[in-house]
Amino acid sequence: MPYPSIDITASSIKSQAARLGFDACGFAAAVPVDAVATARYERWLEQGHHGCMRWAAGHQDLRRDPSLLLPGAQTVISLALNYYPARFQPPGTLRVAYYAYGRDYHEVLRERLGELSRFIEATTHCATRPCVDSAPIRERYWAQQAGLGFIGRNNCFIIPGKGSFFFLGEIVTTAQLPPDEPCRLTCGDCGRCVEACPAGALSGDGAVDATRCLSCLLIENHDEVLPHWVGTVVGNRVVGCDECQLCCPHNRGAVPTTIEDFAPTPAVMTLTRERVQGMTSGEFKRTFAHSAISRLRYKTLRRNAALTSDEDP
Repeated sequence: MPYPSIDITASSIKSQAARLGFDACGFAAAVPVDAVATARYERWLEQGHHGCMRWAAGHQDLRRDPSLLLPGAQTVISLALNYYPARFQPPGTLRVAYYAYGRDYHEVLRERLGELSRFIEATTHCATRPCVDSAPIRERYWAQQAGLGFIGRNNCFIIPGKGSFFFLGEIVTTAQLPPDEPCRLTCGDCGRCVEACPAGALSGDGAVDATRCLSCLLIENHDEVLPHWVGTVVGNRVVGCDECQLCCPHNRGAVPTTIEDFAPTPAVMTLTRERVQGMTSGEFKRTFAHSAISRLRYKTLRRNAALTSDEDP
């Protein structure tokens, strides 16, 4: 049976992605990351701005060249999935970043990427490798190359007209698909995220100092004690910090997700300092078994809760 034409194949892949709930889909050639982006990332590491995220310094060969993730790779398919909530935590609860409101996005993305990968393999007879952010791939870089949007001053990925509350996923494939035009937009002279960052973690050029970023410190850092200054700016945040996104003009028109898996769980909607302090390790595991909050670990959540104040930032 003859293979379908490239144009028809590309169109059918994007149509199938939309049927699976993805809000954007684009293609980029699986070539090494350009020299400017590579140097920028290496400089970020050299300055120690990855902080406790030691994993960011690993597998640099794979981060530079996606073709090493799959022999014979020709294309990186980038996809975006909206997680902006329709309902928000009530007053008096400890603040959880929107990304962790519902079911663990790693599980949701893997399932949908897996379905799309099987469709691509059946359609093109080519190999695929689905990737979420736990894989060593420069997801924001590839999403920009695939034309989905651009990387903002807050280092978040922004889809024009839709905002930044999106999970990104990739499928590396040996199918040769027509690349989309990279997005050339920028934040221009807007610096609201830099001004709004409660810990001064943003430099204004798109780089983030993870040693100052509350999101990193509250989620990735598992030390028993955080720097003293964290307690002066954390407010009632206990899992991450969306401040640089909440102030972003691109998110003014954010539309709630239709994916039920991302709806806030009862545990998130009722999360208080008293509840965390009275929670056992076993209760933590059962309560957050399929939540991204499980990645914080029990002791880390209790540490964070002890730092919080009653002030809503």
